[in-house]
Amino acid sequence: MNKRPKNIELSSQLLIGVGASSWFYISKEKANYRIKRYSEKGKLECSRIFFIDDTSFDINKDFVFTYVSHCKECTIIQNEKRYVFKTEEYGY
Repeated sequence: MNKRPKNIELSSQLLIGVGASSWFYISKEKANYRIKRYSEKGKLECSRIFFIDDTSFDINKDFVFTYVSHCKECTIIQNEKRYVFKTEEYGY
């Protein structure tokens, strides 16, 4: 199943996994970023505020979610550079 469920934001990316795949969506929120993770079928698994120490990431330029990405840490590649986003939130 690679078709984006209708409840997931248009710019979300599907990260194909061995056991299960997940959809990831990122948006700018003040000085940080909100990353949402959905199941392959569209169930929201987490929505948290993430921070990154490297300010060279540009949300308006092309990027790709990659491994390791989950509800506590997400990795994005942009311009061949790896960015690691972390959260201190552990709720939903």
